[in-house]
Amino acid sequence: MHDEIRPNAIYTAKEAGDALKVSPSTIKRMLKNGLLKANKVGGQYRVLGKEILRLVSPSVEKRAVSIYLKWKKKIVEKINKW
Repeated sequence: MHDEIRPNAIYTAKEAGDALKVSPSTIKRMLKNGLLKANKVGGQYRVLGKEILRLVSPSVEKRAVSIYLKWKKKIVEKINKW
């Protein structure tokens, strides 16, 4: 993979993970939670470079924190019911 992410290039999920320096499981969570948008082609995800670049913007970090806090609240509520 090139060092520079091209906005209009198409990347596999693995290439996107390599570019972001995150594990495959993290990429899967990002896809599941809508933090990373991709299309499935032949059963495999394809990610536009502009989506990878968008992920490193400050607004996405705020959204990720918001999602994390929401999940944490749900987990704490379930635990407290025990």
